[in-house]
Amino acid sequence: MRVAGVDSSTQSTKVVVVDADTGAVVRTGRAAHPDTTEVDPRVWWDAFTEATAGILDDVRAIGIAGQQHGMVTLDDAGEVVRPALLWNDTRSSKAAEQLVTELGGPGAWAEAVGSVPVASFTVTKIRWFAEHEPQLADRVRRVLLPHDWLTWRLLGGEPVTDRGDASGTGYFSPDTGEYRHDLLSRAFGGRTPELPRVLAPAEAAGHTSDGVLVSAGTGDNMAAALALGLDEGDVVVSLGTSGTVFGVSETAPADPTGIVAGFADATGRFLPLACTLNAARVLTATATMLDVDLAGLDRLALAAEPGAGGLTLLPYLDGERTPNLPDAAGSLHGLRRTNMTPENLARAAVEGMLSGLAAGMEAVRGQGSTVRRVLLIGGAAQSEAVRAVAPTVFGVPVTVPAPAEYVALGAARQAAWALSGAAEPPAWPTDSAVELPAGDAALGAELRRRHLDIRQLVHDLPTTTGEDI
Repeated sequence: MRVAGVDSSTQSTKVVVVDADTGAVVRTGRAAHPDTTEVDPRVWWDAFTEATAGILDDVRAIGIAGQQHGMVTLDDAGEVVRPALLWNDTRSSKAAEQLVTELGGPGAWAEAVGSVPVASFTVTKIRWFAEHEPQLADRVRRVLLPHDWLTWRLLGGEPVTDRGDASGTGYFSPDTGEYRHDLLSRAFGGRTPELPRVLAPAEAAGHTSDGVLVSAGTGDNMAAALALGLDEGDVVVSLGTSGTVFGVSETAPADPTGIVAGFADATGRFLPLACTLNAARVLTATATMLDVDLAGLDRLALAAEPGAGGLTLLPYLDGERTPNLPDAAGSLHGLRRTNMTPENLARAAVEGMLSGLAAGMEAVRGQGSTVRRVLLIGGAAQSEAVRAVAPTVFGVPVTVPAPAEYVALGAARQAAWALSGAAEPPAWPTDSAVELPAGDAALGAELRRRHLDIRQLVHDLPTTTGEDI
């Protein structure tokens, strides 16, 4: 028996067809998305159609995971009102500041919905939309997330979502499991659009016309956590377009600093998460600057001494979400004639990217998550330099699971769970490619401290996030 999982990400649609009992992948599909921060959702449907062509014939169930936070707006006829604003569109940064102030500050938001909204959150995009395109906003009947829209396109009928993806909107409380319609109305100028019904983790969204079960679906980070079977003590660091750090928790986080988003997961638990806008693209941009490919960047970085001769890169090349600096630029510090080498710059790029994520990891730890090991996933996890540096910067053992489409696999595992009707998701093994012991503790502490000190110098932010470094 076979099931399928879909990852509709920022950059592409990826599909895996797997054996429902073992999780073994038997077929795959892929289609590209445009590189943009807003897009007509019909592009996702076209990519889904292309990526699934000819590979779903024997599939009994399908799950769809999607990029979090995107704003999809529909009118009375179910037509798209405006192109969807994606998570990485930062035009709503001022709207986020307004909303935080209006509700009484970050602590009030953390108490209400577990997270403090920043420009990536749906609720801030809705405020921007209401203020800048009011005539279009008046046409909106429903607001959906990307995975909600794809599931609805596949099934028709009543739109649905899950608590994991809903927890990234800024108008859903993971703690209570209920929408905060008052916050949505506040953001949308008094308008009260319909929202999708929230399904339980293993609940089916429905069946297609040819009888294929469609599961609830979820957000991309929740799907990756489900695929990896996270347990207490496990923290994932995902190095893709964005960088994410997350673990599982039995209690709902509520971080008033806004560093940690208090999301729900796809199993009924919670998923404290810190996200950076800048991850793998820091490496590709540095490689381009040095006129090498990524393998060449690895060679340069590994040829430099740890610490990059004193060079420190704050890698805020596309603004930043954690810390909340949407208008920031990257900056390189500690330049001297003696350290201005391609090798040191390459090393500083790797150390800077990982140090930003280490700050996020410590913030997740500060919200009650135990950190015994890091599971390193995403495209940049295959970098030799990243693997060499990560155990030192993170200060704990690092496991690099075998390369796989973990978001799509998580969606497939959810589909198999809904199809089985069992109390728990199926137990699928995860192959580990590399086990890396913790690195030099003193050096790791120095790199993390240097990152925070320079962050404070340039952006006037605290040198600590309330945790031990």
